[in-house]
Amino acid sequence: MIKKHWWTVLLALLITGTVHAQTVTLDYYFNHETHAGKNGQQQRFHYLWEDADNTGFSIWGEIFKKHGAALNSLDVAPTINNLKGTSIYIIVDPDNAKESPAPNYMSDAHAAQIAQWVKAGGVLVLMANDSANVELENFNILAAKFGLHFNNEMQNHVVDDNHFNDGSAVIADRTLFKTTQKVFLKDVCTITAGKSAKTVLKSADGTAAIAIALKYGKGTVFVVSDPWLYNEYVNGRLPKEYENDKAADDLAQWLISKAKGK
Repeated sequence: MIKKHWWTVLLALLITGTVHAQTVTLDYYFNHETHAGKNGQQQRFHYLWEDADNTGFSIWGEIFKKHGAALNSLDVAPTINNLKGTSIYIIVDPDNAKESPAPNYMSDAHAAQIAQWVKAGGVLVLMANDSANVELENFNILAAKFGLHFNNEMQNHVVDDNHFNDGSAVIADRTLFKTTQKVFLKDVCTITAGKSAKTVLKSADGTAAIAIALKYGKGTVFVVSDPWLYNEYVNGRLPKEYENDKAADDLAQWLISKAKGK
């Protein structure tokens, strides 16, 4: 009887661990860039969990896993059904016509499904870019669901590596970035938000919001105007005073904490 009891307890623990693990799903549908690989064949790249080059999110992915989360990707249009197992959903740098011959644009139908998922308790991350490198018009259909708008204007323009300070951002919320002192985001758009939203990061001159956090129903939305945590800017390329690696860790923990509360 005792042996049977311990097996029952172990099984319950395993099931509980599986049920409560936070799954972080990275969009591969709106961002679907390809380029010619070493074998000449077209292959996916840019902001992928499995991309270990400068263009990938492999470092941020490892940070999520370090804190107990599981990684996933979604290469089809998001729906309530295919987001059911997702705790945190990240959409990064949707393609424009320059980046893809047939971009998958955000639509009213997509935005409605995503907003419904967030309202029920999902944690959504939107990462834009400056307008030359992201499709903002349709991405704003989704942003508008949360009272936000990505503006077609550039802040933190960095000419070259001799002008890193032009990409310094002002940390406006220390409750999120608890261990981070200084971060770098270059060539970003700005964000307009309603009164209920909290500004998390501001442009180098302190005049414009470039990262926002807000509640939406039972869920949480974090919006930033650049894909700033990809490998190139968390693996030592930046001068020592910039702590994007710590910011990646702080943000991952904060997102997981919001998901765990659901």
